[in-house]
Amino acid sequence: TIMTEDADNVRFMGRRDAAEYCTSKGLALAVATLEKFATIGGGPKFRKWGRKVVYAVPDLDAWIAQRLGPAVSSTSELAA
Repeated sequence: TIMTEDADNVRFMGRRDAAEYCTSKGLALAVATLEKFATIGGGPKFRKWGRKVVYAVPDLDAWIAQRLGPAVSSTSELAA
């Protein structure tokens, strides 16, 4: 587990904690999925801390918001 804070008090976490963070928000995400996204793209922004990959909480939140669809009350609204 890697957790640190930069000068702006942004929390960073390792891949396992990042997956748990997303899952704790009700959006199940496996560590292997983050590994795959880091290779092929499409995942949250990450940084390197030496050899380790770390994710900033605001980057995870932005990625979650980007992936979520709009709130609708009927599936017919999705086709519009």
